[in-house]
Amino acid sequence: MSSAPEVRIASPLNVPDNDALRFLPEGPMAMVADGKLSWVGIQHGADVLHGSINVLDLATQTNQSHDLPGRPGFAFQCRTADKFVAGVERSLGIFDINSGEWTPFCDGVDSDVTNTIINDGLAIDDNLIFGTKDLEFAEKKAGLYLYRGSDKKLIRLRDDQICSNGKMIRRDDSGQLFLLDIDSPTRKVVEYPLDIEAGTIGEARVVLDLTDDPGVPDGAILTPDGKGIIVAIFHPGVAEHGETRLYDLATGELRTIWQTPGSPQNTCPALVPHEGKLKLVITTAVENFSAEDQAKCPNAGQLFLGETDFAADESFERTVWPV
Repeated sequence: MSSAPEVRIASPLNVPDNDALRFLPEGPMAMVADGKLSWVGIQHGADVLHGSINVLDLATQTNQSHDLPGRPGFAFQCRTADKFVAGVERSLGIFDINSGEWTPFCDGVDSDVTNTIINDGLAIDDNLIFGTKDLEFAEKKAGLYLYRGSDKKLIRLRDDQICSNGKMIRRDDSGQLFLLDIDSPTRKVVEYPLDIEAGTIGEARVVLDLTDDPGVPDGAILTPDGKGIIVAIFHPGVAEHGETRLYDLATGELRTIWQTPGSPQNTCPALVPHEGKLKLVITTAVENFSAEDQAKCPNAGQLFLGETDFAADESFERTVWPV
């Protein structure tokens, strides 16, 4: 018999401190300096067609926000100081947070369909894997892509997703790569064998089925040992708290729940070294809430900090784009 999951209460940070940034925070990512992370504001309001890259210092809870020329889906720190690789609208590019300059290097994402933009993504070496989302959340037309660094080629791996979210990479004992992926409306986490050199994925295998859950799986990460998956659950509508959950990857057993009081719409998790430990940072959103809903969920849109048992040692891998 499986034991009941451990419940932990995450604490709201003082970030963001304005309505624009609380609308749809996503994509937190540990930076090279301990206690620092980046995150994206996908858009700064329901009718606002631009967002931002943000840099947060956990020690001081100070956040620096840098407006982008469009809506970002993801952003990762570059090797070059103060630059980020990002997916914005339908382009990949480099953004300089000092100058505000946006330099695309790959355009034409989802060029044969309408009303989609880049969403969640990950970097592995000099490759990017990312998805798009249908802005109406209705049609199976959003893409799953590989940008292959070796020849700078954009390769579409799937063309039938709705809202392509959580992306993770694991490697088995033989060295085979696997892509874990969430198309949120399916409420399933699936895994594909991945061949970057060939630019292909194999057949999908369901590793976590949440079809009977009221919440929707959004962003996700693997635990440092690769044996668990931490999934942010986007709970539609008002609730006393939100949940970000740790599942055993092999068995699907729910091990830990981090609750976010007053904020039910969890969007993405990240592990960030801080004060000698790996802390869990959780982004949450105001998106879709009326003023009445927001009054009932006073912490909606805040970032949260949760405790973990993971060690912040040298084996912890940070994502840095090699540019």
